[in-house]
Amino acid sequence: MAAEENVLDELRRLRLRMPQLTGALAAGTNGLVLGADAGNPEGVAALTAAALGVCVRLTEAGGQGRFQELLVRGERGYVASYAAGSSAVLTLLAGPRVNIDRLHREARRSGARIGDLLDGRPHRACPGP
Repeated sequence: MAAEENVLDELRRLRLRMPQLTGALAAGTNGLVLGADAGNPEGVAALTAAALGVCVRLTEAGGQGRFQELLVRGERGYVASYAAGSSAVLTLLAGPRVNIDRLHREARRSGARIGDLLDGRPHRACPGP
């Protein structure tokens, strides 16, 4: 199975585990969609790449190291982006009632899995909930 198909499978599994998600996508840091289970994936991926550029510079300028994640809260829910390996980012859309701690926990696991798939590393077993 190609890496992109595995990425899409991971996004679907994530959405099954988190029914509050309204969309999920993995994109290259350049904004290229690698897998999506969301509406308007190209637009969201392009905006994710733009936000990522700002976040990378902000974390570096603030002395906080490499970018790990970004959480934005809107009046109708959340947009969250997570590093996924060396050249990708996982972006999730969630409703306003999502449990943020669970969102972070599940997204970090999925981001690590996606990063492994895209960076060509063997899949790591993740600890249970």
